[in-house]
Amino acid sequence: QVQLMESGGASVQAGQSLKLSCVVSGLTFADYSAAWFRQTPGKEREGVASINRNGGNFAYEDAVKGRFTIYRDNDKNTLYLQMDRLTPEDTGMYYCAASSSRRWWLPIRADEYHYWGQGTQVTVSS
Repeated sequence: QVQLMESGGASVQAGQSLKLSCVVSGLTFADYSAAWFRQTPGKEREGVASINRNGGNFAYEDAVKGRFTIYRDNDKNTLYLQMDRLTPEDTGMYYCAASSSRRWWLPIRADEYHYWGQGTQVTVSS
């Protein structure tokens, strides 16, 4: 059974940092591209950052470019998202996802990802 388990969400002040983690089990993580998405009530889930299978290539949506860093440790079956200089607009439920597609570049499309975690809440107050 494939499981993706996010952790690290919290309530923080604007300007602070958080690191999200996603532990993957039930598949060979190194065979999958991966990504982080976020969603707020009433809005569609949007891609934040994506990474290729070996971690050597990654992409960021404009809203987080220069502030967020996606990386992975395939030996630990774990995906990470380092989030710096957080703003209230970064508030949302953050999801990790895995895809058997080799495509990792923009746009980050939710319909290309086959496995999803349950999400971890990030709340940024001003």
